[in-house]
Amino acid sequence: MNHDSYSDAYIRSILRTTKTIALVGASANEARTSYIVLKYLIARGYRVIPINPGLAGKEILGQPVFASLADLPEPVDMIDVFRNSEAAGKVVDEALALHWAPRTIWMQLSVRNDEAAARAEARGVQVVMNRCPKIEWGRLSGEISWGGINSRILSAKKPTMMAGFQKLSVDKDG
Repeated sequence: MNHDSYSDAYIRSILRTTKTIALVGASANEARTSYIVLKYLIARGYRVIPINPGLAGKEILGQPVFASLADLPEPVDMIDVFRNSEAAGKVVDEALALHWAPRTIWMQLSVRNDEAAARAEARGVQVVMNRCPKIEWGRLSGEISWGGINSRILSAKKPTMMAGFQKLSVDKDG
């Protein structure tokens, strides 16, 4: 796979089929990007399980925090990696050592490890690198345009009111 560019269909497919996410490098600090992404993904209906050895046994946004992927109480569809590129390789290896395999390993913005991606893909795991699921959801759903950002997607979709705020979905193409 060419990890320099992903089709909208590939990203949309991942976001549509994913239900549970382990977020490695989760933070309880509301100013940290990992906290913001965790909160956003929960608001979009995903079950997000924070992974952070320093916060294990505590909660972030009502979700119990686990020390490592090996401690997860259930399989997850996606592992979202908020670690640097070198550490991402170790996270991928930890994921591949589990008795179940995630469908997707997603490395956050500025995180890229081609060797780890190749190991995951050799085991049938989808990989996304140097992207953020929050940004991709916003771009593909059209939400990001509400902030004046060009999503490169034209749409006549209307937002629907959901519990007091407007929200779009990636469930419909284009």
